[in-house]
Amino acid sequence: MAVRLETHVAGRIEDYALIGDMQTAALVCRDGTADWLCLPRFDSHAVFAGLLGTEEHGFWRLAPATGEQTPPPYADRRRYRGDSLILESEWDTPRGTVRVTDFMPPRDGAPQLIRIVEGVTGRVPMRSELRMRFSYGRVTPWVHKVDGRTVAVAGPDSVWLDTSADTYGKNLTTYSDFTVGPGDRVALTISWQPSHREPPALPDPEGSLEATELFWREWVDQCTYHGPYREAVVRSLITLKALTYAPTGGIVAAPTTSLPEEIGGVRNWDYRYTWLRDAAITLSSLLRTGYREEARAWREWLLRAVAGDPENLQIMYGIAGERELGEAELDWLPGYENSGPVRVGNGAAGQLQLDVYGEVTEALHLAHMTGLTRNDYAMGLQLKLIEYLEGHWDEPDEGIWEVRGPRRHFVHSKVMAWVAVDRTIKLIESGDADGPLERWRELRDDIHRDVCERGYDPERNTFTQSYGSKELDASLLLIPQMGFLPPDDKRVIGTIEAIQRELSTEDGFVLRYPTAGEDAGVDGLEGDEGAFLACSFWLADDLAMIGRVDEARRLFEKLLSLRNDLGLLAEEWDSRLQRQVGNFPQAFSHVPLIDTALRLTASGAYVG
Repeated sequence: MAVRLETHVAGRIEDYALIGDMQTAALVCRDGTADWLCLPRFDSHAVFAGLLGTEEHGFWRLAPATGEQTPPPYADRRRYRGDSLILESEWDTPRGTVRVTDFMPPRDGAPQLIRIVEGVTGRVPMRSELRMRFSYGRVTPWVHKVDGRTVAVAGPDSVWLDTSADTYGKNLTTYSDFTVGPGDRVALTISWQPSHREPPALPDPEGSLEATELFWREWVDQCTYHGPYREAVVRSLITLKALTYAPTGGIVAAPTTSLPEEIGGVRNWDYRYTWLRDAAITLSSLLRTGYREEARAWREWLLRAVAGDPENLQIMYGIAGERELGEAELDWLPGYENSGPVRVGNGAAGQLQLDVYGEVTEALHLAHMTGLTRNDYAMGLQLKLIEYLEGHWDEPDEGIWEVRGPRRHFVHSKVMAWVAVDRTIKLIESGDADGPLERWRELRDDIHRDVCERGYDPERNTFTQSYGSKELDASLLLIPQMGFLPPDDKRVIGTIEAIQRELSTEDGFVLRYPTAGEDAGVDGLEGDEGAFLACSFWLADDLAMIGRVDEARRLFEKLLSLRNDLGLLAEEWDSRLQRQVGNFPQAFSHVPLIDTALRLTASGAYVG
């Protein structure tokens, strides 16, 4: 068979599936190509970076063989095996049907990506094309054989390929051609190992598959939600679990960097870190669905990350609690669909975002209320955070959306400062902590009064994005959900209706705030972005809270329809292009999906 020289083009974001081992993750396209994989951690350099570049930047394709210059076909069917993160893709070809099972076993040792080819009917020729490129596609490794195993080495990294199929090299790519008939099974495994160490142990693909399936089955069995949206909720929970870094309990916002918020635009950020906000809301969803162990692990991660320095609380940390997340641009990568620049690291780590104090305190409060074992240091940390807020809540900040323009008095930041004080007062009132109760009650009242006087536009009957501004902001939808004002307050209803009028797209989804196209907007950036899916779920929540439950259900189910065929969501939805945009899959999209499902189920707002 002639060797086909590939010109690989990354698929649409929704064409990808997630597989992972709770330490890193891979994205696999419908055509059988793994286009993204960082080893050994979520935030490590990518060995497959084709997602953000070209075929020259690394990928692993495993699919039915096709003729020369013929692009690989998309799988006719794909699914996760039950409630797991084991991907099954099936192709129907003129010669028969074949199935590829992709997974990454939860691990204590070397990370592995295992791909098992199984013949279903007929006899199907298959091809594996493995092009490893280290350092985000920049470094071509030395590929050679050691005791019959293929190994790629570059600097500190080595990746080992193990398979019973014959392999050969051509065009700086490792190929394998083989044919499978009914019942035939051929496994191919790559394993990462520091290059100075002994080779990793030989893999056991079939045993690992059985153990991985058992792991996910036992984990999902802990879920306490059994409502009408269980399929969507469980898939979201599995995704959140996959974004948890098992050794430390840190939770990444997404496993990718620089997937654009606007195709061709510059709003491309690295999300492979632990945002306190994202992790806190993830924790709350896990707690409400029965997952206490994840909550305990995250609380321990938080205490280690903050250490003895709560006055210098960062908005995000590395997955092991690292503080230095310097931002850089990778100029050798053109970006997803030429959406540059490609960034690694995140300069927003040094921003002041006062709302984070509220999210962290709310998460600690919920953990305490749901019976998580008492931790005296966590109690002390909460009190220290309020002591800091006492002197700083009235300062301007960069806000929830990490604007790169000037600091402002963002209304949402003030509301969440109020939440932090309110939840701490409740902790003291319950007798579980000591603090200046009357002083902090006065502080809570002062913040509330300040927001209602300076962050509210009485002429339009709506809260605004920041003090003195006319812009709206979808984060205002959290005002009733946080208990700052009751849902039936006319100011709450007015804000919800103003956001529907001014921030909704034609298809009813919600933008975060107004952007300015070619001009720099309130966030200091040029360009636009898609509808922010978390905000759209927040709107559904608010509609249910003010009694418009049928409208809430319709919006929620419309949002569910945006998920790809595997139930996954990116950060945003481009209503013009009708496609997902932003980093993928996104914790900040799957968490509010869970929350809205719980709220609608409790209200009975669904069609049985």
